[in-house]
Amino acid sequence: MLKQLTANFPAPERSEAAQYYFRYIDLVPAGDIRDVLSHQLTETIELLSDVTAEESLHRYASDKWSMREVVNHLSDTERSFVFRAFWFARRLGSELPSFEQEVAMAASGANEQSWESLVNEFRTVREATMSLFQLLPPSAWDARGVANGNEFTVRSLAYLTAGHVTHHLGILRDKYLLA
Repeated sequence: MLKQLTANFPAPERSEAAQYYFRYIDLVPAGDIRDVLSHQLTETIELLSDVTAEESLHRYASDKWSMREVVNHLSDTERSFVFRAFWFARRLGSELPSFEQEVAMAASGANEQSWESLVNEFRTVREATMSLFQLLPPSAWDARGVANGNEFTVRSLAYLTAGHVTHHLGILRDKYLLA
């Protein structure tokens, strides 16, 4: 795996993202965030590979997403966070809009996709995420930008990416897989 050996990217300070996002960022274990993202890919694929196509349509309540929708949400949200990181790292300047997860989900057709395709999509999205964060120059990690009216650093978005998946893996384990 590629790694910039001289770079060290500690957890973001509280000034690097809106307080709301630390509910995810604070879930990320200590260590190089790039290693965390790589380990998390393995962990996620292992967890999801034990789920059958039939089980993947399960909802733990009628108003909750199916497992297919949750995995689709993971891919969609990761794309959104990483696009923001790319935009800010390249210092492209303009403010980015919000990501409306319910609107995205309604248009996704996730339950019509095969479970295998959704798991493979997550893998592909995460591999692209890891590539971007591996190759960013050290100076890019402190770059800032605004999305959804909130300021973020690139570093906070890397941590947010990992923390968001950790959050949803917990929900999958507790609400879907133990049901």
